[in-house]
Amino acid sequence: MTMVAAKSPETVREHEPVLSMFEAFERAGHGTTPSWLQALHKGGIAHFAELGFPTTQHEEWRFTNVAPIAKTHWRMPETQARVSEKDIARILFPNISGKRLVFVDGRFVKELSSKESSGANSLRLMSLHEAVRSTFPLVTHSLARYARYDENAFAALNTAFLEDGAVIVAPSRVVEAEPIYVLYLSTASAPNTVTHPRTVIIAQRDSHVRVIEHHATLGEATTFTNAVTEMVLEESAHVEHCKIQEESLRGYHTATIHSHQARRSRSLLHSISIGAAITRNNVNVVLDGERAEATLNGLYVGRDTQLVDHHTSIYHNKPNCPSHEYYHGILDGRSQGVFNGKIFVRPEAQKTDAKQTNRNLLLSDDATVDTKPQLEIFADDVKCTHGATIGQLDPESIFYLRARGISLETARKMLLHAFASEIVNRISIEPLRVELDNRLFEMYEK
Repeated sequence: MTMVAAKSPETVREHEPVLSMFEAFERAGHGTTPSWLQALHKGGIAHFAELGFPTTQHEEWRFTNVAPIAKTHWRMPETQARVSEKDIARILFPNISGKRLVFVDGRFVKELSSKESSGANSLRLMSLHEAVRSTFPLVTHSLARYARYDENAFAALNTAFLEDGAVIVAPSRVVEAEPIYVLYLSTASAPNTVTHPRTVIIAQRDSHVRVIEHHATLGEATTFTNAVTEMVLEESAHVEHCKIQEESLRGYHTATIHSHQARRSRSLLHSISIGAAITRNNVNVVLDGERAEATLNGLYVGRDTQLVDHHTSIYHNKPNCPSHEYYHGILDGRSQGVFNGKIFVRPEAQKTDAKQTNRNLLLSDDATVDTKPQLEIFADDVKCTHGATIGQLDPESIFYLRARGISLETARKMLLHAFASEIVNRISIEPLRVELDNRLFEMYEK
């Protein structure tokens, strides 16, 4: 049984705006929301009311103070702002072919998105709003089944306000050559707006699909994005998921990513965090079939007073499952990085091969990072390693470059670029990889 501490009057006051917003959300959907989805909403808000916003008194949030999020009176966008192709052209990563789903302030925009493919064996793309109202069985069966909202307050909030997002279903043996591009755009046209996008990716047996999940903002008003992504990989399915967060530094971003994998499936999960004042990414992978495999790559860049937190958990439930994890952090100014990586190996998960590495560069005396790689192993025939490093740019490397006529500033940019590229180069989508490389290099010039 989970013990829940009594809530202080201040905590109760923090909940009141959220509960009032939920009542208005329920009234707005009255008569159009399916009864099973209403029950899901109520379950989400009940769990949130029980859990409350986490504080630094919680072990998992010890280094990440979300009080600025908890104390703000957020509101759902009242109307959907008009956004044109020209508006999103300066946001999108260029030269990426393939289908696209665009969401503005949390709602699907058909005019800016690709047409859905037809045919029984085609990739299925649709908005979550459409999928749940057509009771698409694959989606209704998977929705909120894997991302635990009874333990995570932000996942509970997303479930309570679950309304729209991207649904991607790859039927059995479908190999999609081009990536699917999902853009979640906050216009930031009004202050203190919150969106709760939900992405559902279902890769059926022997299918292959690559997905770009891109979070960005147009304006400068304060926003809060609270995202959840659920991935289901059936036997021998392959999924590459690239989550790129480059929202305004006036915004806040929390995300829960959960991948549930059957035997011989493979996931390749990239997390690139550049924007937002506070970012928290929870990445959970369950290897629930023999010879399932997962690779997690992450790059976080902090400037000014940004806080970037990654908590990852990989559960080895079955034997012969490899996992590899590589996270790099670059922190400047008074920014703060947090990395907490956990690998759990069940007693039956013999022959597990798990590797975890976290490397960090601190570019100023005021930048900090708290890193904690962890292993919990209950099997005896395994190969598991973990490690973390915190340092500064190598003075010998700088001297080597300076000795060849390269200026100090250029030498510094070259070393930072090489450090970040170790992660970015793991992305298989070439146009995305090239553009990310360019954008990061431009950041080093600022």
